[in-house]
Amino acid sequence: MEYNSREKKPGRGPEDASERTADLVFGRNAVMEAVKSGAAIDKIYVAPGDGKGSIGRIIAMARAKGLPVKDVTPQKLDAMTGNQSHQGIAATMAAAEYGEMESIYRRAEEAGEPLFVILADEIEDPHNLGALIRTAECSGAHGVIIPKRRSAGLSPTVFKTSAGAASHLPVVRVSNLTAAIDELKEKGVWIYCADMDGESWCQVDYSGGVGLVVGSEGNGVGRLIKEKCDFVISLPMRGQITSLNASVAGGILMYEVARQRLKLKTR
Repeated sequence: MEYNSREKKPGRGPEDASERTADLVFGRNAVMEAVKSGAAIDKIYVAPGDGKGSIGRIIAMARAKGLPVKDVTPQKLDAMTGNQSHQGIAATMAAAEYGEMESIYRRAEEAGEPLFVILADEIEDPHNLGALIRTAECSGAHGVIIPKRRSAGLSPTVFKTSAGAASHLPVVRVSNLTAAIDELKEKGVWIYCADMDGESWCQVDYSGGVGLVVGSEGNGVGRLIKEKCDFVISLPMRGQITSLNASVAGGILMYEVARQRLKLKTR
């Protein structure tokens, strides 16, 4: 069982349903300059067959900078740009700057606390990711880590759903989540993931460094990530529905970590 979450100026325009609130840049020159300038780009969308010439150069530059590039149909680009001239390419801009792993470590060190980190494994729904970031900040986590691919980014929808928490809590986007887990383990962090066949969530010790993995919509925590985890924890499913929204499951688990760290007693 998985816990379900694993103005029309030149160069700008409305988006399609999946990117409805995202800040959009489109057209070859506009996207090229955005990449060159180091702007906080969330994702680049390219129509198939447009990988040559200037678009090919943009793709090469984007990949060199570690920016996600996604192939989409011309029809999707039409919908995203409101049928304006997109020239086969568009980019969504992040609503907040991404953090670095060092900023997470520094936050924990300044608080004098063991590391407490949330790892979002391919959560693609921006509302789920935003809610997860909001709860992470409220529960005392020191940061959130997301993968660059197959994941929502810091879009305006995520930022709004986080109620501004993305401005206060480091959100780090990494190329490889398993490598990030290895790095956290070197810092003395134990990795926990939510899954059906785990120990009861409230009978596990979270007193040390905690890395909590929350899985994607529909697929839960990926197999390779699960194999990296030290503990598998589960929540009881007593109804007919056999899964929970990722931000709900993550919220329950985060506050159990917070309860134990604050040494709050249950009656």
